[in-house]
Amino acid sequence: MGKALIIGCGGVASVAIHKCCQNSEVFEEIMIASRTKSKCDALKAKLDGGKTIIHTAQVDADNKDELVALINSFKPDLVMNIALPYQDLTIMDACLECSVNYMDTANYEPENLDDPEWKAIYEKRCKEEGFSAYFDYSWQWAYKKKFEEAGLTALLGSGFDPGVTQAYCAYALKHEFDEIDTIDILDCNGGDHGYPFATNFNPEINLREVSAPGSYWENGHWVEIPAMSIKREYNFDQVGMKDMYLLHHEEIESLAKNIPGVKRIRFFMTFGQSYLTHMNCLENVGMLSTTPINYEGKEIVPIQFLKALLPDPASLGPRTKGKTNIGCIFTGKKDGKEKTYYLYNVCDHQECYQEVGSQAISYTTGVPAMIGAMMLLTGTWNKPGVYTVEEFDPDPYMEALNKWGLPWQESFEPVLVD
Repeated sequence: MGKALIIGCGGVASVAIHKCCQNSEVFEEIMIASRTKSKCDALKAKLDGGKTIIHTAQVDADNKDELVALINSFKPDLVMNIALPYQDLTIMDACLECSVNYMDTANYEPENLDDPEWKAIYEKRCKEEGFSAYFDYSWQWAYKKKFEEAGLTALLGSGFDPGVTQAYCAYALKHEFDEIDTIDILDCNGGDHGYPFATNFNPEINLREVSAPGSYWENGHWVEIPAMSIKREYNFDQVGMKDMYLLHHEEIESLAKNIPGVKRIRFFMTFGQSYLTHMNCLENVGMLSTTPINYEGKEIVPIQFLKALLPDPASLGPRTKGKTNIGCIFTGKKDGKEKTYYLYNVCDHQECYQEVGSQAISYTTGVPAMIGAMMLLTGTWNKPGVYTVEEFDPDPYMEALNKWGLPWQESFEPVLVD
């Protein structure tokens, strides 16, 4: 069916690559490329012997010329960006130059928050839009016309949240509601890895996200609140009662644009008290800072140094026990009557590890990355421009979730979050 160039070889990429190889009818040939070729070679050695032909390459995803040379030599039908969100724009530029479709799992944010050019645009957006998160869709939406004119598709954010949560919203609107009033996205990780403190995905991205002010969409505008200032408890199916906190999250921005008439969208994530205590302490002493400091004649970035000290998220798989539960609770109307509806997935950390050698956090992002790529490679989703998941027909994506390891469940009488 097609060839995919997969940029990245971390925990999420590893899951996506395992799943591409399971789906060899669609992914006939793949190339795994990252800064460290030995990681790509080790993964290829594990997976060789199946029907998918695997190549590896070294590439610096911050370097457009290197990316262009690699794309032109391999000639893929699709570039799957499962590297860092810092690299989204460079990879999109390379895709445009080489005339190839693009997809990723998270929207753009800059590595250097002190860059004056970025900062000026960011501060203008904060004033105009009313939220101060460092990540937003504006940078990638600005590519819409370029992709349209090139006849190429860019699919943004095909992970779980963002990604599957947006497919849930499109599915609910298509099949369960005439109009959706509120959406609450709940992300619960009930897993225990046994460490006093560790992050489940890239520590830089994770800690930036969690320590930032929270925000939600209500009645046509953003409401921003201090970090972790809205807390709720929720009893999650197969996990139990957990504390969850309101965060800013990227899919709120696109859903507010694409779900007609929605009155409120919120995003909650669960955290234990130990995690929050560690994070507050690290923030108070400056360890979450992205501004370089001089230490004994060397320049170091505190959060990058912290990343080197913390356990590698990819190493948590064998230690993590328990389940995740991620989904969306909707309120709205169907046939003139008030209605509530809950779509969610429960994923078992140990089962994920047995299947692909990874914990459920990477699994729940890596599987939808493969599915989004499959939608593009098969031509199931095909319209030139830059889009998020909810802008396409959700049915084939939802069907693929059931087939490839993330079956969804539904409840028609969920407990609502106040």
